[in-house]
Order: sequence, then C-alpha cells, then structure tokens
Amino acid sequence: MPFYVSPEQIMRDKADYAASRIARIRSCVALQYAGGILMVAPNPSTSRHKISELYDRIAFAAGGRYNEYEALRKAGVTLADITGYQYDRRDVTALGLANWYAQTLGGIFTDSPKPYEVEIVVAEVGVTPDNDQIYRITFDGSVSDEPGFVAFGGQADQVSARLKERFHDGMSLSEALGAALGAIAVPATQNSSSSASSSSSSSSAAGNGAQGELTAAQLEVAILDRARAHRTFRYLRGPRLEELLAESRAATSATPSTAATPAPAEASDSGASSTTSASSGTSAPETPASPPDDEPPTGPAPGGGDGIPRPPSGN
Repeated sequence: MPFYVSPEQIMRDKADYAASRIARIRSCVALQYAGGILMVAPNPSTSRHKISELYDRIAFAAGGRYNEYEALRKAGVTLADITGYQYDRRDVTALGLANWYAQTLGGIFTDSPKPYEVEIVVAEVGVTPDNDQIYRITFDGSVSDEPGFVAFGGQADQVSARLKERFHDGMSLSEALGAALGAIAVPATQNSSSSASSSSSSSSAAGNGAQGELTAAQLEVAILDRARAHRTFRYLRGPRLEELLAESRAATSATPSTAATPAPAEASDSGASSTTSASSGTSAPETPASPPDDEPPTGPAPGGGDGIPRPPSGN
C-alpha cells in the first residue's frame, strides 16, 4: 500500500529543494541607468552565457542550472520570433514573455517531480526611463514587476538590500556598474569573519560564490541601449569594460574620502572654538568670587574651638 503524502508537503519539499539549490549560485543584478538597462552577472565562462538577447528591445538573464535556463531562453527566442512574424514586432513585449515563462515554470513546478533550479529576469528598454520594464520569474512560476533594479539568484535579499543603498535615478553607466559590483561583492565584514573561521568553512564559502574584487574576465556585462532604434542589446567586453571598471572603482574609492572630510573639520573647528573661548576673557568662566566681608566666617571663632569668645590672655 503506497504511503500518503499531502500535496502541501510535496510542494513544500519542492520549494525547499529548488530554493536551496538556487542559493548556491552567484547573485546577478539588473538595474536602470540614464541610457537604458544594465545587466551584470559573475561568470568566468566564455561559452555559457547568463545574459542574452530575446528580441529587439528585450533581454534575458538567468541564474541556476545552465541546461534548464538555456532551454527556456531558446524557447523564448522562438516564441518572440513567431509572434513578431505572425502579428507585429510591437506585439512582442517583455510582459508577454514574462507571463509565458511564468506559466511554463509553474507547470513544471506542479507536474514534474523535480522543479527547475532557475531564476529568470526579462527586461525591456523603453523610449523613456518611465517605460522601462524589469520582470523577475522564480522557479515556481511567480512573476513580479521590479521597478528600478532587481537582484536574483544566490543571496538575492542581501544583494538587493545593498543595491538599494547605492541605486538612484539618472545614474551614468559607470555609476550603475559600480553600484552593481558593490552589491554583488561580499562585504569586508563577511570576508573577515570567513577568514577567522576554519579552513573548511572558508573553502566552502569560496565555492558558494563568495566574491572579492571581480575582474573583467570574471564578469558578463550587457546593456539595453536606449539610444539605438533597433537591436538595442549589446555586450560590454574588452577595453570598453576595463575602462568602465576603472571609472566605477575610482568613483567608489573617492566617495568615502569625500564623505569623511567634514568629520575631522568639525572636530578641529570645535577644538579651535573651545581653545578660543578658553583664551578669551569674555567667554571664559569667571573665578568664583570671595565671600563678602559682612558674611559670618565659616571657620572656628577666635578664642577657642567651642565658639565661646574668651578675653585675651594678659601678662
């Protein structure tokens, strides 16, 4: 007689399995900047891409198992081409593709014994920044609209919190790249705690996607360029990426020193003001005055210690 397992338990086990597997990958980010949408993914491989083009103004980014999200990417390209050919190129939208991905992943999560270990982002650049669209689709088919920026894969919540501190509207491309790199990099406190731990835990953390300062060879960077009328997607590689990395790191290194400059100035000003006030006669605290002559003395009365006056001793 087969054992009975409740549907709630089955779905919970599937969700825990997929979430634990996705948490092991490296986090990726997609964010808006003044000229379009930037996508950054740590990826040292030159043959397996996490970011690619879906259609004219639409890009695809994913993290997880390569064979699973690559099959989804090809299916999305086919769907976009057929829709644009049968109807109109303007009918191909990021929202339509995101809904199709959500239905596909939701069906796989419900019907298949093993869910897909992927998270997908579909982004579309508009004519103006207000028309930009970024959608995140998770392994269970949930789709969410992410205005401004999104982090997916790995420790997405922590990366999103760090990216929120760095993101602002109207950033340049180098500023957006610096914000993305600062968000996906492991904080110094986490690095110090990892170095203080045992060697086994440090090696496991390094295999779990812990990142220091990423180089151009370890990054996959692409943009949707708003200025282009057709085929807005393009990769950033080689000297151009090196130049942007240098600009972003120079701006990042200059920001803390600029922010820390007023602190010592205020301290020196306050010290100078205290010194000046101490040297000035008007603002210096006055010396306590001696009591008036008409006040009774506080010491023992002359003549004896009991306070009774006695005549002076004669010869």
